[in-house]
Amino acid sequence: MTIEINELKHFFWGLQDYITSTIGEFDGKSFISDEWSKPSDSPLQGYGRTMLIEKGHFLERGGVAFSHVSGKKLPPSATAMRPEIAGGSFEAIGVSLVFHPYNPKVPTVHMNIRCLVVQKDGVEPVWWFGGGMDLTPYYGDIEDCKHFHQTCKNTLDAFDTKYYPLFKKNCDAYFYLPHRQEPRGIGGIFFDDFSELGFAQSFAMTQAVGKSLIDAYLPIAQKNFKMPYTPEEKEFQEYRRGRYAEFNLVHDRGTHFGLQSGGRTESILMSMPPIARWQYQRPIPPGSPEFELTDFFLKPQDWLK
Repeated sequence: MTIEINELKHFFWGLQDYITSTIGEFDGKSFISDEWSKPSDSPLQGYGRTMLIEKGHFLERGGVAFSHVSGKKLPPSATAMRPEIAGGSFEAIGVSLVFHPYNPKVPTVHMNIRCLVVQKDGVEPVWWFGGGMDLTPYYGDIEDCKHFHQTCKNTLDAFDTKYYPLFKKNCDAYFYLPHRQEPRGIGGIFFDDFSELGFAQSFAMTQAVGKSLIDAYLPIAQKNFKMPYTPEEKEFQEYRRGRYAEFNLVHDRGTHFGLQSGGRTESILMSMPPIARWQYQRPIPPGSPEFELTDFFLKPQDWLK
């Protein structure tokens, strides 16, 4: 089959414009735009546009990255589940984002959607979509958790009601720090190697997920970004951001793919929080909101029950 790369590019580029204009208007500070391309002698060819806010009014750091790259050999992180395509050439296109607000009462949000096309001699061309979104609160709010998950469910139910529970389960399993034995946040949805609806409908589902990010996250931000917080609560946010950094560097497949394939390091690592902290010992009093985060909110559960 013929993969319409231009159609993919048009959507992903437009999605980046839509999200950055909407969030930039809310923040009151515009995203800077940094377009880049790989040199001709690089093992990875392609281009992209990284759009970033640092020290905004709402966002301490927020980035939305578009990239369209190709390479002669897939990195190991992309073939772990499909050894038959190891060594094949590839083309990848997509958008990823992370928003780290100043206010610890507002969660961090992550989204990534992408398409990968692989060609290898003797094997039919292979393509699949992947991505999803997840929410990482520092101070839990049940209504925020419900809203985020309900938006994800509404989006996926339009394609098949089996997808939300399946993709939620995938998300709970994926965004998990085994060395800490705890989830990164309260989850969301995550899918990978997805092609079962055929190209047109699989792409349509991926588009719907991307467009729903604003509906899932902006009402939560609008509700909480003016809430008062103490220096101690800000410090706790930075402490928990350390977990976020650990996951991205140690476990995240997207980060590994980008670094292993020779991607643009600054764009790949824009997802890192601007300030994080690690403490050898940090007692957290039972019954406190900080204790409730790990004792209740970070336990996988049915938020829509």
